[in-house]
Amino acid sequence: MSSLLAGFQPLLKVTARQDIRRIAPWIVLITALSASSILGYNWIFTTPAQRKALSITLGSNPVFSLLFGPAGNLDTADGFNTWRALALGGLFAAVMGGLIVVRNTRASEDSGRDELIASGVVGRHTRLLVAVGLAGLASVVLGLVCLAVTCAAGGGVTATLALALTFTACGLMGAGLGAVAAQLASDARTATTIVVSTIGAAYLVRGYVDASGSAGWATWLTPFGWTQRVRPAAESNLWPLLLCLALAVVLVAVSTALLARRDFGMGLLPSTPGRGRGGIVTSVWGFALRLQRGTVCAWTAGFVVLGVVFGFLFGSIADLFTGNAELVRLLTAGGASSNLTFEYIRTLLKILAILAAAYGLQLVLRVCEEEVAGRGELVLAGAVTRTRYFATHVVLALVGPALAMVVGGVGIGAIAAARGTAGIGVGDVVLQAVATVPSVWLLTGFGVAFVGAAPRFRELAWLGVVSTFALTILGPMFRLWDWVLAISPLWFTPNVLVPGVDWVGSVVLIVIAAALVAIGFAGYGKRDIAGAS
Repeated sequence: MSSLLAGFQPLLKVTARQDIRRIAPWIVLITALSASSILGYNWIFTTPAQRKALSITLGSNPVFSLLFGPAGNLDTADGFNTWRALALGGLFAAVMGGLIVVRNTRASEDSGRDELIASGVVGRHTRLLVAVGLAGLASVVLGLVCLAVTCAAGGGVTATLALALTFTACGLMGAGLGAVAAQLASDARTATTIVVSTIGAAYLVRGYVDASGSAGWATWLTPFGWTQRVRPAAESNLWPLLLCLALAVVLVAVSTALLARRDFGMGLLPSTPGRGRGGIVTSVWGFALRLQRGTVCAWTAGFVVLGVVFGFLFGSIADLFTGNAELVRLLTAGGASSNLTFEYIRTLLKILAILAAAYGLQLVLRVCEEEVAGRGELVLAGAVTRTRYFATHVVLALVGPALAMVVGGVGIGAIAAARGTAGIGVGDVVLQAVATVPSVWLLTGFGVAFVGAAPRFRELAWLGVVSTFALTILGPMFRLWDWVLAISPLWFTPNVLVPGVDWVGSVVLIVIAAALVAIGFAGYGKRDIAGAS
């Protein structure tokens, strides 16, 4: 056993020192999600009447159940924190754990670093268990930091401790999943796709179960349902976390068994060989499409699924608005309409738009990934100009999310119309989906500008997506001023059912997005190609 784990301690120290800058933002984000819930609740909802209205509103809105889970005890700050942070924070923690393991196993093998490490006095399982150990350490630190900061913000010790433990448990499960994915996939990108897709699917199942009012046993279908059974602000049952820990241990055990059955640098799911003839790959546009094919197909399929799921959430929702003025206010923030059912659809489309922006950023950030791997320089060594090469990825990053929004709109509209939702036509939903595209382009434009002009700071482009989500979905709940909510580009998305639709805001968004894209092209034409490393 000692020979299999030789070199564990020194390698863990070095890996932690190198990876801490990538781990810290996750810990800060999840902790801020929890602490801000306590602070915001105590600041805004000061009277029993306000808290009762909030409880009724959140409990009757399937959109919030889909995103955050069922609204439970919202009469206290700890109850509100549990509702707002439990599911979403657990999602982030699981992704954090999975990415840590993939980055320090599969990605290290792809880059050749692990081959150098393996040439030293290092055991067969050391590199994998170091990555899992680092993810576990990060999950524990996340729990401790979240506990300390949230309690300092006014959270109850018992409820906050239970909540922090769910974050740690989700991080451990994500680490186990990442360990298995690293053995199955033939490269880091595929392993990351497996991790994110699996976690996203589990979260979507949890969201649909909560939003559709399914039977209570259905929450056991997904690990995110297990963490909900903890109920930090009510019962604080910690025993469901034992299931999470058991799953993490089983996944790590499976990954070690798979590691012994694969060749170094190879995955158990080998990559398929290319065609004998180049075809469209012989052109720079075809090459970009082939390079991004997996991402495009995965995201497009995801939008199809989301469109169908969102469409099925409708059923008969007209009763939700009867006598619930607070719910009406939340849905009509940023542009009222007499058709409240359509306002509900607008909210769902805004969620899709935020996801589409993440899709666009992933496509454009691939430029930097190719540069870091040294492949971008090889392409530019041929008869390909920088502008043309960069344009292939930028166009794909703009067109792909726009088509995904249309696909999602068609799914929502078709299912809603088939279920007899009053006053909803497929064409109206698709047109509203198109109306959100300028906002998606603006957020993607930030990524283009960073990749082209300042690639070392490219991760900052994700702040636009995160802030847009916070302002669009959570802003109206916290009764933020209109000028603050207007920071989100989705604030300017018009309602296509309103007579005399004002498209000025959309035009302004397109102009700003075009300016950001122009900055990106100007910067890419002048900067060092190795500047992304």
